[in-house]
Amino acid sequence: MDEIALTGLTVFGRHGVFEHEREHGQDFVIDLRLHLDLSAAAASDDVRDTVHYGELAEQVAALVAGDPVDLIETLAQRIADVALADERVQIAEVTVHKPHAPIPLTFSDVAVTIRRDRGGAL
Repeated sequence: MDEIALTGLTVFGRHGVFEHEREHGQDFVIDLRLHLDLSAAAASDDVRDTVHYGELAEQVAALVAGDPVDLIETLAQRIADVALADERVQIAEVTVHKPHAPIPLTFSDVAVTIRRDRGGAL
C-alpha cells in the first residue's frame, strides 16, 4: 500500500487537563501517515485522484486550534477520523506531540500515536 506522510504540522491549541493549559495554550505537533492506493493519481497526474494534503493539513490545523479536549489521545482520534473521512484512505496513523507538557522534569517530547483503519483500531 502507498503512503502520504505529513510531518511536523505545528498548531497552537488549548488541550490538556489543567486549567492553565487551556488558558495559556501551547504548540502541538502533528504527524500523519495515510495508507492508500496512489496508482490512480500517479496515472492521471490529477490532484482530484489523491488526498489533497494541503487541504487535509488545513482541516487538521482547524481541529487542533478548535475546541479543546483533555487528552491528546482524544485529539489523535479526532484527527484520524478526519483523515479516514476520505474513503480512499485505508489506514491513518496519527502522532500528536506535546513538547511542552506540564511535566516538572527535563524531557524533549511527549507523544501519542494511534493507528486506525476503516474498522477501528489496529
